[in-house]
Amino acid sequence: MDERQEDELPPSKTRRKQQAKAVEQIAGQLAALPENQFSQLTMDEEVSREAILARETHGRGAQKRQIKHLAAVLRKREEDLPLIVAQLQNLDQVVGQEKREFHQLESLRDRLCEQGSFDVAFNEMLSQFPDIDRKVIARLARSVHQHGDKRASREIFRRLRDEIVRKN
Repeated sequence: MDERQEDELPPSKTRRKQQAKAVEQIAGQLAALPENQFSQLTMDEEVSREAILARETHGRGAQKRQIKHLAAVLRKREEDLPLIVAQLQNLDQVVGQEKREFHQLESLRDRLCEQGSFDVAFNEMLSQFPDIDRKVIARLARSVHQHGDKRASREIFRRLRDEIVRKN
């Protein structure tokens, strides 16, 4: 059979099941999104209503049925599906970027709190955040070095995080 004839054939039962399962996974992602991310999505009113219902449904079996129903609605409205998938992928990228920034801040804070790596980390911090209050950071880091002050360590992290927010 050549390629042209294969394209004209309807999808096999296995292929249809795989596609349905993929749409069900998308529906599950919609139902599991945190409220702040879900509110950023733009979608059809019917899809939105069913997604909200799936999100608000409690009980394992009931929620599973509701997700399957949402998947059926998504399959009916397959023209909206690529838009929803693109938005979910964009959210995943944003979340991934936020996680990377968080881990970089943790690493910088940890290096500031270690006496041996303080000087290098302090210079790195100044190059990243030139407007940060360097005297306060140095004082807090000294408190961590001398007394093991956990509160000061948390305060350093908070100030670094605030600088990123201010920078953006």
